Amino acid sequence: MTEKKPYIDPTAEVHPTAKVGPGVCIWNWTKVRENACIGENTTIGQSAYIEYDTTIGKRCKIQNGVSVYHGVTIGDDVFVGPNATFTNDRVPRTHSPHWAISHTIVEKGASIGANSTILCGVTLGKHCMIAAGAVVTKNVPSHALVMGHPARVIDYVTVKGHRLYSDNPEQPPSADLLVDREI
Repeated sequence: MTEKKPYIDPTAEVHPTAKVGPGVCIWNWTKVRENACIGENTTIGQSAYIEYDTTIGKRCKIQNGVSVYHGVTIGDDVFVGPNATFTNDRVPRTHSPHWAISHTIVEKGASIGANSTILCGVTLGKHCMIAAGAVVTKNVPSHALVMGHPARVIDYVTVKGHRLYSDNPEQPPSADLLVDREI
């Protein structure tokens, strides 16, 4: 079996030192900077910005208008909705020469809704779901469904994203409830 070559739209800019895996699609007007690493079979939508030294895992879908800044690491099978925004500086000032990167980790299978803002220095747990427009200011547990400004846990979801409708969203569910079963 031969590897599928990456597709890079002619209007996209991909730096020569970026590592682009087989089967990757990078669409129009997207910029991928130095030493960015994009895993196989990932799709990067139109007008996205992937900053230097970032990592995006395998089989991800990064929608149109998303900016992934230095300090962000995205695991495998992650969905990032249109115009979602990551940050990388807790105290942004134009006049400060001493700013520091605050790292953000997005774990395997997480889903981030459209227009969400992910403040830096947080971890989004495995298979969590961030509602559209949420502002994430702290870590999100695995399988948690969060929404609001600031985002807070309102429930939990299965690996496939089905909501559990838990009576107590402050108490994580047992592992057997997080497994999708055929009905």
